Amino acid sequence: MNYIETKIEGFKLRETSEKDIPLILNLIKEIAIYEKMLDQVIATEETLKESIFNKDEAEVLIAEFNGEPIGYVLYFYNFSTFIGRSGFYLEDIYIKPEYRGKGIGKEIFRLIAGIAFEKGCRRMEWTCLNWNEPSINFYKSLGAVPMSEWTVYRLDRENIEKVSKMK
Repeated sequence: MNYIETKIEGFKLRETSEKDIPLILNLIKEIAIYEKMLDQVIATEETLKESIFNKDEAEVLIAEFNGEPIGYVLYFYNFSTFIGRSGFYLEDIYIKPEYRGKGIGKEIFRLIAGIAFEKGCRRMEWTCLNWNEPSINFYKSLGAVPMSEWTVYRLDRENIEKVSKMK
């Protein structure tokens, strides 16, 4: 098992393997409950295995405190045509509520920023729900800037299919 060293005693980030798939799915459901979106989780152990471990579409790190899983980080690389380089996209960072406020989130950001920097990424981006003031304040304390001039648009699976069949 590969661990990433941290500055907090008892806290570690570790790489994942296929045996972690049930844990990853459980943590995804926990963040979905926090974000009031559990009804939108359609991921399964099979889809996670295919996407993360077979197709290498994302990376997942498990946060552990004294050997117990307390959260996860899921990220992937995107690309900026203007910069002509890869960027680091943080899809999820989740820490169980009882472990928040202990510097773990800041330490995770330090570590993943190190990964992004080492990979030559010129940007690190993520989204945050507008009502999530604790996270917004935390991100701003790191120097993150909201991209208010950009609006995220999304096509769901049904509309992707419709667009793909347009004449």
